[in-house]
Amino acid sequence: MDRPFIFSETAKMAWRQSQFRDGVSVKDLGTSDGQSMQLVRFEPGVQFPWHRHAGPEFIYVLEGEVTQRGWRLGPGDAGIAPANTEEDDFFSEKEATFVLVYTD
Repeated sequence: MDRPFIFSETAKMAWRQSQFRDGVSVKDLGTSDGQSMQLVRFEPGVQFPWHRHAGPEFIYVLEGEVTQRGWRLGPGDAGIAPANTEEDDFFSEKEATFVLVYTD
């Protein structure tokens, strides 16, 4: 039996405040097989709190700029955090929008 595909019309979705940090808004794009995808928007000056990656985490920057592990990532850049890594230095000095895929 075929499993249903999941589609998101992001332009019609409202941004919601992230539960992890003020100044971070998200659009939940879908979840399947223990993986989730979000569109994430950081306000200027936001730093994400310490967290551990249960599985690999992928980001793809669409607009603005973020810094991850000392690397500045701009539009078209990607970052991958392997499973079981810890992170406390993910931030944006300017506003940024990126796609995030993570393990639930």
